[in-house]
Amino acid sequence: MKRFLLLVLFLVGLGWALTNYQGLATQGTYNSIILDFREDVGAAQIESQIEAIAQQFQIAPRYNSEFSLEDHIFVVSGDPAFLNKLKHSELRKYTEYIEPNYIYSKYAVPNDPEYGKQWNMRSINVEQAWDETKGKDITVAVIDTGISPVPDLEATKFAAGYDFVNDQSEAKDDNGHGTHVAGTIAQSTNNNFGVAGIAYEATLMPLKVLSADGGGTVADIAEAIRFAADHGADVINMSLGGGGESSLMKEAIAYAHSKNVVVVAAAGNSGRNAAEYPARYPYVIGVSALDASGTKTPYSNFGAGIDISAPGGLINGEDKLGGILQNTVNPQTGESVFEAYQGTSMASPHVAGVAALVKAMGVENPDEVEDVLKQSALAIEDDPLNHYGAGKLNAAEAVKLAGRGKFSFRDFFRWLRDNGYLNPRFWFDGGVIALWPKILMVLGSYLVAWFLKHYFPFAWTWSLSTGLVMGSSGLFFLRGLYLYDAPQWPFRLMGSSIPEMGSVVQANGLLNPFFASVLIPLVLVVLLLGHASWKWFAVGTTIGVAVCLAVSAVNAPGLMWLGEGAIARVFLAANALLCFALVRLVLKPETRTS
Repeated sequence: MKRFLLLVLFLVGLGWALTNYQGLATQGTYNSIILDFREDVGAAQIESQIEAIAQQFQIAPRYNSEFSLEDHIFVVSGDPAFLNKLKHSELRKYTEYIEPNYIYSKYAVPNDPEYGKQWNMRSINVEQAWDETKGKDITVAVIDTGISPVPDLEATKFAAGYDFVNDQSEAKDDNGHGTHVAGTIAQSTNNNFGVAGIAYEATLMPLKVLSADGGGTVADIAEAIRFAADHGADVINMSLGGGGESSLMKEAIAYAHSKNVVVVAAAGNSGRNAAEYPARYPYVIGVSALDASGTKTPYSNFGAGIDISAPGGLINGEDKLGGILQNTVNPQTGESVFEAYQGTSMASPHVAGVAALVKAMGVENPDEVEDVLKQSALAIEDDPLNHYGAGKLNAAEAVKLAGRGKFSFRDFFRWLRDNGYLNPRFWFDGGVIALWPKILMVLGSYLVAWFLKHYFPFAWTWSLSTGLVMGSSGLFFLRGLYLYDAPQWPFRLMGSSIPEMGSVVQANGLLNPFFASVLIPLVLVVLLLGHASWKWFAVGTTIGVAVCLAVSAVNAPGLMWLGEGAIARVFLAANALLCFALVRLVLKPETRTS
């Protein structure tokens, strides 16, 4: 008994929490209501109902557009209170849907004032990716000239880094290159200042390996790679490179790969038919550069070692609109500036940023991350010299592909939200019988069964439990199921309790008195009484229907031909008692033989 009471309290508490937690609830806004009349309703009946609404509420429904004539879709001004009145009026007999005419809007873009100049962000479809993730809990190591605390990195998280050039813990930027690269990855975003970054909820790890003049040694770079791998980096970006293969660096990259670190590197800016190192090493994603039109830039290396392409920018003289704009430092003065750069150094952090988004979606293995990036890229069919690798970086598709086949709590809550179950109005005013009463029906059926078990002992079986759920509520979670272009009445039928059957095919909100009665349970008991297992399904169904009818008598959803008043309540209550009596009649012989 204690366990059962705890279960009841848990379910009630969970329901209350979900309906009151605004972060999960669907907060749609609307100021009008959609009336979708059934196709089998004649024009005269529709006109009569429209006139009735106009007279009763002093408001005139109108066709949504000239294209609504055939489908009989009307729109009427109204708020939630008016929607509730319409749903409980005679109108529901003639309509397939009475629902809010929600107002949708374009996807939100960052409020950073200079974001409009960042053509590169839109070219990789990052705005759609942000609807899923922004890189939270992912650390990206920037192996470069260091990172300085410019204003547009103020809200960005940082992990402890290191300056391998000067052998000190603070890795400040004395060149501007590293800070610019870091901005592309995780510039503070939605802060009403400056520009945006790709994975702006990720953490940056500054690792300085290049001096003020932009040069650095293989030994420092290799040590930085190992440092990043040992200190929690998930992604490494190296917007640097040169000629000459190094076993030390190759080994460091393999070490980072073994610790599930994604390594990304720029292909080089020599316009040659081969990427430079470290982009050419195994386990490194080599990135070539694209201009604002999405074509290969003249400076970008291509051919061997190119895995994918991304925006690198192309500046024409004094016109810097084609460059990649980020907040960095002036190397001469050390002051904060917003500057447009170009180069494969700017392309590489785009890939590193999207890799962080992919990692944040739960893809751990670096090879799998690379596969996601390549498979989601926009492929270029005519690319004989491998300018583009697998194609053009596509953040939205990468995040979508990363999330495919994975079902997390976040997905579950999104499913609940999209089907309306997290909207409090749905719980009190949704479906033929609202969801809250249905939960009460399920819990009530188990309470009645528990009560009867103490007076008429019987075995608790799966067939009995199935009958309880079937009779009391039906598989109501199927009510929200929708398949495009498929007839919806099978889903409504499967998502309805027995008393609702007979009306759901026409999407009628009224209960059918032939089904909302003792009739169906009686037929089941007569047919299944002689079967050892199925008999208990009939018993469970009868108990469930008894509770369902009792709750319906209180909730009064309405009966066909009998309305929603006292007659309907008496009918439902009387049939609930008859179902209860039928259960007693079936269970009494059990007590005599036991």
